[in-house]
Amino acid sequence: MSEYYKANRGSAWNYGGGNWKLSRSKIDLFLECPRCFYMDNKLGVKRVPGFPFALNSAVDYLLKQEFDTHRARGEQHPLQKEYGIDAKPAPHNELDEWRRNFGGVKHVHVPTGLVVTGAIDDLWIDSKGEYIVVDYKATAKEEAVKELDKEWQNSYKRQMEVYQWLLRRNGLQVSDTGYFVYCTGRLDRVAFDNMIPTSPILISVMSGASSFLSVSVGCVSSGAVSAVVFSSLVFVASVAVAVGVFFCFGLLHEAMRVARSKQTTISPTRTRVCMVYTSFLLLWCRVIFSTHFIK
Repeated sequence: MSEYYKANRGSAWNYGGGNWKLSRSKIDLFLECPRCFYMDNKLGVKRVPGFPFALNSAVDYLLKQEFDTHRARGEQHPLQKEYGIDAKPAPHNELDEWRRNFGGVKHVHVPTGLVVTGAIDDLWIDSKGEYIVVDYKATAKEEAVKELDKEWQNSYKRQMEVYQWLLRRNGLQVSDTGYFVYCTGRLDRVAFDNMIPTSPILISVMSGASSFLSVSVGCVSSGAVSAVVFSSLVFVASVAVAVGVFFCFGLLHEAMRVARSKQTTISPTRTRVCMVYTSFLLLWCRVIFSTHFIK
């Protein structure tokens, strides 16, 4: 697993670093688990991923090759003809960059200054000149996936909306309708025969309501600032705790000195200060415990 997972990364790839960008997947992580987002993007501790699905990557690559062939010819793909879609693969000078991981479509969100990015799979264009965002998905089930009706598939719809939002911010006229080319590996064969047959299904989604995105980006920015403030408070309070512990040790040392010198009292001022610092130490431990260990 260590080949695919590096728990800690360089500070340049964390929030505030020169390489950090707010990707579509990071937005989804923030909506799913703000604490995971903070640990990932501020502390640089990534959540453990699953193993990569090489077959899914192969399907993605081959679909792009297939649609690119029809793009170069300026003609419809058979799947578009089968579903009666008034569109064909769109040629665009930026398509290769928009598809590239760690590249993608970029836009600076002016209110926050954050660079939002997302790598699309494909782009179609209809007879009205509107661009259509397309994403490829692959799985293997007994029945082909024909609609996105599961709760966990809501992230797919958000993914589509992020891509549409980004392309609109780059000056493209984008349709509210997007498509998923969903390839399901068929399990009804009696033998492998050196191939995995798939049943590609075209699933349309109506989106365009990307109002959640601006709110999410704003929350991410506010959350990051709050995280910086919280980290500063942690540092200051930790210094205060260290001083308090040092003072307590000093008070213990004086108590031992008093015992050796057969005196009967310790300085009342030191005693009170020690009690205050001890109370502060216990309160701070309670705050740290509730913040980091109780979700």
